[in-house]
Amino acid sequence: MASTLDGFIADPDDSLDWLLKQDIDENGPMNYNAFIAEAGAVIMGASTYEWLVKHQAGTGEKWPYTQPSWVFTHRTLPGVDGADIRFTSAPATEVHAAATEAANGRNVWVVGGGDLAGQFTDAGLLDELMVSYAPVTLGAGAPLLPRRLDLRLRETTRNAAFVMAHYEVIRTNADIDQPR
Repeated sequence: MASTLDGFIADPDDSLDWLLKQDIDENGPMNYNAFIAEAGAVIMGASTYEWLVKHQAGTGEKWPYTQPSWVFTHRTLPGVDGADIRFTSAPATEVHAAATEAANGRNVWVVGGGDLAGQFTDAGLLDELMVSYAPVTLGAGAPLLPRRLDLRLRETTRNAAFVMAHYEVIRTNADIDQPR
């Protein structure tokens, strides 16, 4: 996920425009292309999906994922021609099982939003968190991950304007109060 320095992944209007203005080296350390090549399935919430569809319409870009993609929603949303998109309101555990099978040994990426990643965390299904911190503050918006977590820092690096951090999830809100 990309985050502002003050911990938001989208502004109060669910926009990522702040992110697209940042300088990043597409071939630099912890780059997106290397990351997405390891992903066999993608999971996202409706707000992330709607932003992507709106962004595509405005730029003419095509759907960014070749992987099967699950979109959590309680509404009927339009599909994208030629994309393998599966709309769902099933529990995170069920979707995770289906996405893991579809990923065929590769990673399952919970792309956004923060609350959706939190639901996977609550179910014990999030084991890593990779955050690209942009030199921006928003003051308000959608939080990175609105859950209490204990994390272990595995790696940091710089990629142009971003500080990249790779964390291992140690303990989640569900087991924070349990003895180690």
